[in-house]
Amino acid sequence: MEWIQGDYRLTDDKSQLDLDVVYRWLSETYWAKDRPKSMLETSIKNSLCLGMFEGTRQIGFCRAVTDYATFTWIADVIVAPKHRGRGLGKWMVQTLMDHPSIQTRTQLLRTMDAHTLYESLGFERAECLRRYIGAPGIPGM
Repeated sequence: MEWIQGDYRLTDDKSQLDLDVVYRWLSETYWAKDRPKSMLETSIKNSLCLGMFEGTRQIGFCRAVTDYATFTWIADVIVAPKHRGRGLGKWMVQTLMDHPSIQTRTQLLRTMDAHTLYESLGFERAECLRRYIGAPGIPGM
């Protein structure tokens, strides 16, 4: 599927993703800085993904980990720095949330710095428990 907003296009066609670009962006984040590229490739293979493009150049990415029935985890939401502050991240996440394949009972995400954005999309702050397998002190998500 594709969605258009002005000069920007979203697609759920994974074959259009530029994995090198997505890997570079995520390697610069607090939540994915220590993930190997092979882990990114596996996560994309096993998720519903959206790529955002301006023309043929990728400028955004997000993905949903889901069972397609009851639960969806929205992850790895990122927009290229040059394109931030234009509402593109909000549009991308809203489009992912509305995707017909993931109209699940529960949609969750985790953030350390974008609470206002996600609350404006209907998310509520909630406590959760997690078990992290990896190096201590790394906030991998």
